[in-house]
Amino acid sequence: MRSLRTKITLMTVCVILFTLTAVMLFSVIFIRTNEHHKSEQLLLLLCETGERNLDYYFNSVQRSVRKVESFVTADLDGLEERQLQRHMERVRKYFDEMASKTNGVLTYYYRIDPTVSNTVKGFWYTNLDGEGFVEHKVTDITLYDTKDTSRLIWFTVPKATGEAIWLPPYITENLDKRVISYNVPIYFKGTFVGVVGIEIDYSTMAEQVDSIRLGNDGYAFLSDAEGNLFYHPRIDVAKMTKETQIPVPDGILSTSTFVQYSFGGVEKQAAWLPLSNGMRLNVVVPLSETEGDWQKLIGNMLLVAIGVLAASSIFTMYYTKHITKSLEELTEAAEQVDKGNYNIALDYSGDDEVGRLTSTFKSLTAHMKENITTLNRRAYIDALTSVRNKRAYADYIEELQTSMDDDREHTEFAVGVFDCDDLKQINDKYGHDKGDVYLKTASRLMCRVFQHCPVFRIGGDEFSVILQNDSFRDRDELIREFNDAMEKTNASAENPWEQVRVSFGISVYDSEQDGAAIDVVRRADRNMYENKRNRKTKQ
Repeated sequence: MRSLRTKITLMTVCVILFTLTAVMLFSVIFIRTNEHHKSEQLLLLLCETGERNLDYYFNSVQRSVRKVESFVTADLDGLEERQLQRHMERVRKYFDEMASKTNGVLTYYYRIDPTVSNTVKGFWYTNLDGEGFVEHKVTDITLYDTKDTSRLIWFTVPKATGEAIWLPPYITENLDKRVISYNVPIYFKGTFVGVVGIEIDYSTMAEQVDSIRLGNDGYAFLSDAEGNLFYHPRIDVAKMTKETQIPVPDGILSTSTFVQYSFGGVEKQAAWLPLSNGMRLNVVVPLSETEGDWQKLIGNMLLVAIGVLAASSIFTMYYTKHITKSLEELTEAAEQVDKGNYNIALDYSGDDEVGRLTSTFKSLTAHMKENITTLNRRAYIDALTSVRNKRAYADYIEELQTSMDDDREHTEFAVGVFDCDDLKQINDKYGHDKGDVYLKTASRLMCRVFQHCPVFRIGGDEFSVILQNDSFRDRDELIREFNDAMEKTNASAENPWEQVRVSFGISVYDSEQDGAAIDVVRRADRNMYENKRNRKTKQ
């Protein structure tokens, strides 16, 4: 066997003997030339990672408040005192659930404009010790001029703008805590009702920013496009006033992603990216940590290194090309597997380490493909009827909820809930094996009629169908086909367990009525039970 290790060793020895000195000098040149580029890429990588983490955090807060806004808007049925009181109690429970699922929430609130009601003021919950939310006495808005947006900005700014808004850091007057908040105005039939919002602890945001570091003296900070600081690990921004605000250096205000500037007598390199709430994330490191003193060394060795490097590079590339080809193919195959593509072709079958590795990799890929297929089937397919199971149903409902959250107005779907009548009687009278035949017959009929729809078994004798696209538009015709198919099946059945007696209910998603996908499911379930009662009445 001609070992790959032997091939590489022979090549390496030949190259080292000829180019050792030149390679060392070239390394100096290469490092110096690429140091700046590497530091920029590393800064950008850290900045992108921090941006994703911070935006994910800010977006999770925004999604929670938006869901509360949707719930409030759907639940609000009037502005009379009794209506508002009942409405407020329902919103408390929903808001608490949303806030409890969102990291770093310090307070959440729903405040009613005093012009709407002087008695129903809303609520304010705080979580100062991390032990859970407790209700706090609300601020008396009537003591302030709500047209003055410099006070109670969490209320006055959304009211003045009429839009959802992220507010820059401020200190809550009652809690003396520095926070940032996301607030959404609430309207009822064109009338401003109040504001729902979440305040997140400034320290939670600070911890995420502090985790972004490069080198010994690198750090990250937050500013805005005008140069005002929001957070800095080495400056106590919380104690700064408008008069003592320290502006960021002019270099940071550049429109270029990468900047160099001087601050405190230290030359620094930075990268910045905008965040979704209007802030800027800046990642900074001193130039002394990213660059060394290479100028004199480069000048002395450049000419010698170029000649030697050219000769050794040509030799190395020519000799190793046929050796590394199989490794490149294997690497490309591994990348395809990482993307989920297991249908790969590897032709190398040499009698060396790469050949054995290729053979093992092909075998491993085949086993992975087989195992993943088996696991997916076990996880999402009902063993008895071979339709999708309850777990797959829950995932599908979650996908529908995401579609609703993204575009409520243009989302279209209907949910059908089916219940196999008299399953217990068949099991008791003829045995469970006949009950299984009954369920399989019913599921096959559903799959045949609703052949372009996902069919789920969600309980012992319950099934569900999701109608979308053409099936959604043709739902009335499909329902008629299903009824006709049941009659034909029952007419030709010789035994009770070969018949199909199914009660069903269909519910269509209504963007104005349904706050969540589960509301459509529940309505379909109620329609099914109504259909079951009607069927029993006719019998």
